[in-house]
Amino acid sequence: MIDNLRTDVTFCRYNNTRGVGKREYDVAFSIVEEDRPGSHRVFVLSDDNGCFVEICPELGFNCYRWHIPEGEVLYATPEFFTENRPTRSGFPILFPFPNRIRDGRYTWEGKEYQLPLDDPAGKNAIHGFVCQRPWRVAGQGIMEESAWLVAKFHGSIDDADTLSHWPADYRILVTYQFFGRRLRVAARIRNSGAMPMPFGLGFHPYFATDWLGGEAALVKVSANRHWVLVNSLPTGEQATVAGTRDLREARRFGELTLDDILTDLPRAVSQNDVCWRGTIENHDRSLHMFTSSDFTELVVFTPPHRQAICMEPYTCVTDAINLQQKGISSGLRILSPGESWRGVVEVHC
Repeated sequence: MIDNLRTDVTFCRYNNTRGVGKREYDVAFSIVEEDRPGSHRVFVLSDDNGCFVEICPELGFNCYRWHIPEGEVLYATPEFFTENRPTRSGFPILFPFPNRIRDGRYTWEGKEYQLPLDDPAGKNAIHGFVCQRPWRVAGQGIMEESAWLVAKFHGSIDDADTLSHWPADYRILVTYQFFGRRLRVAARIRNSGAMPMPFGLGFHPYFATDWLGGEAALVKVSANRHWVLVNSLPTGEQATVAGTRDLREARRFGELTLDDILTDLPRAVSQNDVCWRGTIENHDRSLHMFTSSDFTELVVFTPPHRQAICMEPYTCVTDAINLQQKGISSGLRILSPGESWRGVVEVHC
């Protein structure tokens, strides 16, 4: 859908009819580039209803801020531009694997690979290659009811050193489409190498809870099962959700201390549809997440600072590439040379 859009337009105005009685709102969208600390360039996509997002291509193409009149939808650390840890803020993109690979080691088609051990414990590889590296902006523009920004990362061009850590060259194209109170994140992944390419894609959004009542916010997730974890790594077993892992009925954020991989999520009837995954709400304020069906796992994480909750859609479970080698269905996807895959995540508030 985005591929055929004009990229030379950065502002437009339209009349949008909403609500009972057909009240007419005149909404304008704009895109501007601004500088942030450390000479980081950001793109600000905004409407004139007081909503805007800020996206930093140089730090993993992270949409690190989303503001609406009620407050901040996304949480970002005050040190976002200086701490070199963009995975702790905003909307990080995790590719070609989300979360951890055990000991940073796996075997693929007879070849052994050793990845950097960069998780907090220094024992495992974590969150792929693209979440902390610069991306290249590929286009921007305005549609009738939204603004959009697209960027790409090509392994052999943007960080050739990662090719020694993965079986095939890869390309990922991500589009942020901003509707004011809705954010659509569309990803297209292509195997640009000569060998079959395994991959998993994840997003790690930090949803700020202050505007939703803080500890009183209610959290609800559509998962029926969870992966059994030992030291943050799945054993390969699953169990029915119970206790605070059971979010099928809403629970107060204040009751939750989680870092769990939930699964057995609903699937869409059509590949073009999206499914509800989770909700955070309080009184008349709410946030809802939807994804395409290939996002089969949802990590729910409550950071120790308690200023946010993460609902992280993944296309595979943690350590999927090793579990798959053991004959465990892990969601790992494999693209043939030249083959592509697409997926979508949407957040409404």
